[in-house]
Amino acid sequence: MKDTRLSLTSAGACAHASARKQARKLNVLIACEESQTECAAFRALGHNAYSCDIQPCRRGGNPYWHIHGDVTPLLHGDTAFNVQAGFLRCVSRWDLIIAHPPCTYLSKIGCPWMHKDEDAEVCFDGKMVRVNFDRYMKMCSGRDFFFECLNAQAPFVAVENPIPMKLAQLPKPTTFIDPSWFGVKYTKKTLFWLKNLPPILPERFFPNPKCYVTSSRGKYRSRTFPQVAAAIAKQWSEYILSTDSNITI
Repeated sequence: MKDTRLSLTSAGACAHASARKQARKLNVLIACEESQTECAAFRALGHNAYSCDIQPCRRGGNPYWHIHGDVTPLLHGDTAFNVQAGFLRCVSRWDLIIAHPPCTYLSKIGCPWMHKDEDAEVCFDGKMVRVNFDRYMKMCSGRDFFFECLNAQAPFVAVENPIPMKLAQLPKPTTFIDPSWFGVKYTKKTLFWLKNLPPILPERFFPNPKCYVTSSRGKYRSRTFPQVAAAIAKQWSEYILSTDSNITI
């Protein structure tokens, strides 16, 4: 007669391991986010998420989830920090870092300003190009911070930005998304550079989406739509929890 004790024991162990995996909370850092849209989406799934920005969290946000200050030490591996509410917090490590570095001086849209009041020459692609020196130096600073985000000390990293100008010489993006893929009535192509993460997949297409209003203030124009944030939180947290938890930085 077949001994079922071993099978039952194995089944119980598998169920226990599965329950532990489902109960595991990810430590998530959303860099350069004051709106807390993505932070709140991960929190809604039970994860230990924090936003960080040099601006305080917006009115109605949660200061217990927001780190008001320079994100650079956290990108370099710091895991102890003060939240805006004034309390010290600490995590074992950052499992996932999603960064939204400022795009003002990197974006393709800024090209006309790069060549306004040109007062210097720089070498680009084997040619000398006339640029606005102050704007160029700010672009270089923005590019350095972009790479700091991309090389953040976490096993899973995502960096978001719009289409960059060629002069910025950013690496080729991994993928892109559009809010209309998630039921939003607007279209706005957004690029992602990914480390150990899969592309975000469309969930619900909105027919005939409108172009997102480009004349609104950049601070609001760059915010993530809640539907997109929910998809990012769901898809990437499920992927990370389904992979080998021993992936190293």
